[in-house]
Amino acid sequence: MKDTCDVTIVHEDEVQAVRGRLPELRGMAAIFKALADETRLKIAYSLMLGGKLCVCDVSAIIGSSTATASHHLRYLKQHGLASSEREGKLVCYSLKDDHVRDLVKIAQEHAEEDEGNGG
Repeated sequence: MKDTCDVTIVHEDEVQAVRGRLPELRGMAAIFKALADETRLKIAYSLMLGGKLCVCDVSAIIGSSTATASHHLRYLKQHGLASSEREGKLVCYSLKDDHVRDLVKIAQEHAEEDEGNGG
């Protein structure tokens, strides 16, 4: 099956209805860009599982230096996906809120469905 129409017919009323409802997408794109990096996604998933992890724990989980882990954690924090707090000599990170948890969980479930369907 071809992936394009055989003729060009623009349904102007549908196009205008959808265009009129499109929000500003830059913020959403930034979220997906942050999670599109496999290392950052692994960190987000780890935070979903672990709740709160210090930088040293994250670096051990992803198999990197603490500097690399810290860089990725800072990126997630700057993009509103993680939060941090100092606990004595440790800096611990967690996912920002349930929305981020839901995004990671839904992505996992979708990937598993797609794998189960040969995709």
